[in-house]
Amino acid sequence: MRPKTLSVIIPAKDEIENLPTLLDEIEQALISINYEVIVIDDGSVDNTHQWLEDKAKANLRLRAYRHSRSAGQSTSIWQAARLAQGDWLATIDADKQNDPADIPTLYQYAITNTVTLVAGKRSKRRDVWHKRVSSRIANSIRSKLLKDSTPDTGCGLKLINKNAFLQLPYFNHMHRFIPALIQAQGGTCISINVNHRERQKGQSHYGLHDRLWVGIVDILGVIWLRRRSRLPANLMPLVDSYTTIDDSREHV
Repeated sequence: MRPKTLSVIIPAKDEIENLPTLLDEIEQALISINYEVIVIDDGSVDNTHQWLEDKAKANLRLRAYRHSRSAGQSTSIWQAARLAQGDWLATIDADKQNDPADIPTLYQYAITNTVTLVAGKRSKRRDVWHKRVSSRIANSIRSKLLKDSTPDTGCGLKLINKNAFLQLPYFNHMHRFIPALIQAQGGTCISINVNHRERQKGQSHYGLHDRLWVGIVDILGVIWLRRRSRLPANLMPLVDSYTTIDDSREHV
């Protein structure tokens, strides 16, 4: 079996109404790409885990895992990244508002350019008004304080170099600040317009408090973390240790 080049990561909580169609759309969109799909059932109380278990038995590209109780989106993505076999990670929300048809565009840009992260930018949001307002405020504050050059970090659709992601510090809500964290480690980010769709089924798990006030508190933590972050120093050997060892053996 060929090594996977792309791992699609889907954190899901009570999205049984959306997952079947979403996985079908991913299969159609990535027909020309060697990929796998990792779904983390984050403590769903519907029958998501049972459906995933049955689906994974019939679909070799699908790897399914479950939290016995909700651990959050960041934890789900962080754990899935460590299980991923692909060189690149594509994160996508389970609510079907992100369009899988955009993944090949992000992936192609990533592999043909020197970039660490390609972030989706929802040019036309299809959300209720209070979600749009809270997101716009949070994005504006984040952009001014973090200067991460990413206009829409709340978009769940991102394409990330796996090795770079594995170097990031882990904390709750980290998924909202991946561009800033990538840049703090010396990586490069670009944003590309993507499609956004209305939620047709299920309910959002985030409200005004989650998107705005908690996000502002987290920004202060990221500012502190970035100031404390240091890129690895370039370590150069003064003597070729292997040559030294070999030379010493010749004189024994």
